[in-house]
Amino acid sequence: MMKSMALEKYRSRRNFSVTPEPQGARIARRKKLIFVVQKHQASRLHYDFRLEWNGVLLSWAIPKGPSLDPSVKRLAMHVEDHPIEYASFEGVIPEGEYGGGTVMVWDKGAWEPEVEDVDEALRKGDLKFTLFGKKLTGSWVLVRTKLGWLLIKHRDDSASKDDITITEPRSAISKKLLREIARAHGGDVARAAKADP
Repeated sequence: MMKSMALEKYRSRRNFSVTPEPQGARIARRKKLIFVVQKHQASRLHYDFRLEWNGVLLSWAIPKGPSLDPSVKRLAMHVEDHPIEYASFEGVIPEGEYGGGTVMVWDKGAWEPEVEDVDEALRKGDLKFTLFGKKLTGSWVLVRTKLGWLLIKHRDDSASKDDITITEPRSAISKKLLREIARAHGGDVARAAKADP
């Protein structure tokens, strides 16, 4: 059973006098729900997939990043909820801090549930939704298995065999590569460069 994790867990892991990450404030409900995918070179490269719901960003870490190929099932590890403001965070989390490394806003946009009751779908472990991003579009599903969650692309016009993590390596907001973000924010350029194609 999945419950929305409070931002206390997010806040307890961070020293906001050191990290530039947002603390999170209560955000008024908007007409469109947002989503963001952040490419994060921490101890390991992964992609953080986040969906706005109930005033927070529900978050999953995807080690290999999203795939447009419906035959590919990507492991998505559920992690703590993040504040809505985190959707625009791009920069460097200082070394020694939780998640230390370079963060890129790899994709962003709006999302719509394809189910009547999102909370019930999350409880059941089967959330179908549509993405309206700059890179990720069309119908998707997050499904929970015994091993964890999986992110899977549905067969539609936006499905493809192309590896979008290779063909679209730049930030959706700054157009920079990960190494350029690290350089601009005083991060480890050599380590960030390993995540660039």
